[in-house]
Amino acid sequence: MDNTEALSPKPDEWVEKKGSRHPKGLWVLFGTEMWERFNFYGMRALLTLFMVNSLLIKEADAAIIYGGFLALCYLTPLLGGFIADKYIGNRNAILIGGSLMAIGQFLLFISASSFSADLGSAKLIMWLALFVIIFGNGFFKPNISSMVGSLYPKQEKSKLDSAFTIFYMGINIGAFLGQFICPYVGDVKDAATGVRDIFAFKWGFLAASIAMVVGTVTFFILKNKYVVTPEGRPIGGLPKNNTSADFEEGETQTAKFSNKFLAFTGVIFVVLFFVFRYLLVGEFGLNSVEMGQLIKGIIYPFIYAAGISLAFLIMTSAENKVERHRIWVIYIVSFFIIFFWAAFEQAGSSLTFIADNQTDRSIFGWNMPPSMVQIFNGIFVVILAVPFSLIWDKLRAKGKEPVSPMKQAMGLALIALSYFIIAHNVKDLGNSGLLAIKWLMLLYFIQTMGELCLSPIGLSLVGKLAPKRFASLLYGVFFISNAAGYALAGSLGALIPATGDKFKKAQEMGINLQDVLDKKVTLTTEQAAAFEKAQLPLENPVFAGFEIHNLFEFFMVFVILCGIAAVILALISPILKKMMHGVN
Repeated sequence: MDNTEALSPKPDEWVEKKGSRHPKGLWVLFGTEMWERFNFYGMRALLTLFMVNSLLIKEADAAIIYGGFLALCYLTPLLGGFIADKYIGNRNAILIGGSLMAIGQFLLFISASSFSADLGSAKLIMWLALFVIIFGNGFFKPNISSMVGSLYPKQEKSKLDSAFTIFYMGINIGAFLGQFICPYVGDVKDAATGVRDIFAFKWGFLAASIAMVVGTVTFFILKNKYVVTPEGRPIGGLPKNNTSADFEEGETQTAKFSNKFLAFTGVIFVVLFFVFRYLLVGEFGLNSVEMGQLIKGIIYPFIYAAGISLAFLIMTSAENKVERHRIWVIYIVSFFIIFFWAAFEQAGSSLTFIADNQTDRSIFGWNMPPSMVQIFNGIFVVILAVPFSLIWDKLRAKGKEPVSPMKQAMGLALIALSYFIIAHNVKDLGNSGLLAIKWLMLLYFIQTMGELCLSPIGLSLVGKLAPKRFASLLYGVFFISNAAGYALAGSLGALIPATGDKFKKAQEMGINLQDVLDKKVTLTTEQAAAFEKAQLPLENPVFAGFEIHNLFEFFMVFVILCGIAAVILALISPILKKMMHGVN
């Protein structure tokens, strides 16, 4: 803590024994978020495998659904942030969101318990469950992040990078626990035959539901004692109870949007929706009823259009040049974050399918469940979060700390490097070779370093730059960049070429799948129907006009996208630093 601080915190309000000097409320939010992430990441680890193996949904469609689900989870924070800022406050929004997510996970438990008796009803229950979780996350996600920023008085804002890195460690302790326990009880294979128990997924979803109940109850019990200002006033209460002390000096305390701009924003949204729909599926109307096309043609355009139109609306409420510049920095950084999450969120789709079908997962004689391979990200965050926090603190003390956009450019560069390494190692696998699990572990290690350079720093940046009157709403805009990234992740994940299991299935039918993909043979009507039933591809996927023949080319897509984004963001970082007007 700087010696120039005007306020001296009471021992009751700050953790002093360990020298962290962070308010105790941070640890309450840390614990609440930890259990919420247990719930979310535990479910995420199982979701695509449950859809493919129990609900008999195609891998490509499962990847699209997965991307759309995650995208909507980061779109609804716009609604949750708006309602909290204007009506119910952060605290009530967190309690509502936690309760909804617990209910949604329990509905997944019901779906995974009933699919063998009635597949159609199980699918409907799954859709309802995802719908409930999406809205629960929308209430929960932006408001708990906003409360972390509100814990610190004006003199303490420089500590937010460190605080959000610690908070991020809580996120990933929860992710680690969820990605271990849920797959351990829910992704079970027979040791002798290797056949998956498709009835075990329900126990993973039940564990996720219980974790969310624990997190919500913990927050309810401890919020009034610890989630308070240094003066003892509750943080995140009803907006009508806010005082001038909660805002920057001279800052307007209520966000105001004119009817004219609200109407214009609506027009922009409608136009952009149909523009993105045409770009993604090549049509304006609703001619296609195929699941993947419906999600790509409705949910994805809705997300992209909502992000841009809402960003426009918020900018119309900016009161001066400094505010406009700072909001623009949030928008620009949010755009580049899209490419990071598009690559990072392959963990739950394409990387899980590769771990399942073409990876040697043996560790000291134990065959790790494929859905558990994601756990390495959580492990590495827990190990690296505090060292990264200390590194930023030491660099700040020496006046050498990189500006936030430069840190995020470093994160993009690291994820490009991780995919370059994995692309090199899958290049010669062929159709039957197995990737050593150590390379996926290395990928997650490098991606974790990139994540720590980008995600907590982005959360901190919004906390520093956003005007208080629509801080939660701007967190929603920031999260919509995650949503756009996840939507792109779903589209890119669906491009994964045929892996070893697909060639084996085709061989069992007496057909060489490579010849089919290379257009050397033409299947009969009966053979094509058999391919459809076995979820085998008839052609290679295409991206931006280029046919993707193998895993090397697939992973190089992420190397190029993230590498270009990293270079551009690094080059414009000095300009963004000026636009931040003294905030680092």
